[in-house]
Amino acid sequence: METSRRPDHEPAAPSPGASPQVPAEPLLAGRTALVTGAASGIGRACAQALASAGAHVHVVDRSGGAAKSLAEEIGGTAWVVDLSDPAVVDTLPADADVVVNNAGIQHVAPVHTFPPDRFALIQRVMVETPFRILRRTLPGMYERGWGRVVNISSVHGLRASPYKSAYVTAKHALEGLSKVVALEAAEYGVTSNCVSPGYVRTPLVENQIADQARTHGISEADVVGRVMLERSAIKRLIEPADVAEAVLWLCGPRTGHITGTSLSMDGGWTAN
Repeated sequence: METSRRPDHEPAAPSPGASPQVPAEPLLAGRTALVTGAASGIGRACAQALASAGAHVHVVDRSGGAAKSLAEEIGGTAWVVDLSDPAVVDTLPADADVVVNNAGIQHVAPVHTFPPDRFALIQRVMVETPFRILRRTLPGMYERGWGRVVNISSVHGLRASPYKSAYVTAKHALEGLSKVVALEAAEYGVTSNCVSPGYVRTPLVENQIADQARTHGISEADVVGRVMLERSAIKRLIEPADVAEAVLWLCGPRTGHITGTSLSMDGGWTAN
C-alpha cells in the first residue's frame, strides 16, 4: 500500500473563511530520482523537470562534461558511467524513488547485414541495463511503499520500421519488462509505465535527419515531413520538454492507478 507521506490524492479544499494554507511543498520534495542518458535530449529534459519538482536527481551518462554540468545546474549528482558494461549498475545508487530508463543508441541496417555485436550492444544498453537498474532499486521502493518507474520507450516499441531490427527489438522488450514490473510492484505502491514518443528533437534524431538528407539528396525539412513523419498525423517533431512533462505527470498525485501502460506521444502514428 502507498504510504501516507505521499498520498495519491490532493488535500481537501479549505472551507470559506479559513486561514490561508501554507503553500504546498514541491511535488517530489524529499524524493530521489535516477535518470539514465541524462546529459542530453529527453534524459536532460527529464532530469530538469524532476529537479524542478523537488527531487534530487542522479544524472547518469557516459558524457562526463555534460553530465557534471547538468548536475551542477540542477543541484543533482553526476554519475559518469558506460551502461554497456553491466557491472557498472552495481556502482549506481540504489535508493531512487523514481527511475527513468532513458539511455539508448541506434544503428540502422538491413537484418541480413546487421552487425551481431552491434545488435547485442543495443540489447545490453536498452534492455539488460534497465532490468539491472530495476533489480537494484525496486527493493528500496518496496520498503518505502512508493515508487515510480518510467521507461522511455518509443513508437518503435509499438510499431516496427525497416532497418531498425535492434532498436525495435529492444523497445518492444522494454515495453514487456515495464508491464511485468507493473504487475509485481503494484502491491507495494510502485507504478511502472512507458512513455512512447515518435521522433523527438534530440541530437540523435537531428543527426539522422542530416544523414538522410545527404543520402536521399533532399532537404532536411523534407526528411522530417516526408520520411520520418510520413505515418504521423502531426507533421512536427516532439520537443524533449513535452516528453519530460509526461514523465513528471506519471510521477504525480493523480496517477497511482496508471500502471502497466504505454503513453503514446506519436502524433497519431499508431492510430493508422
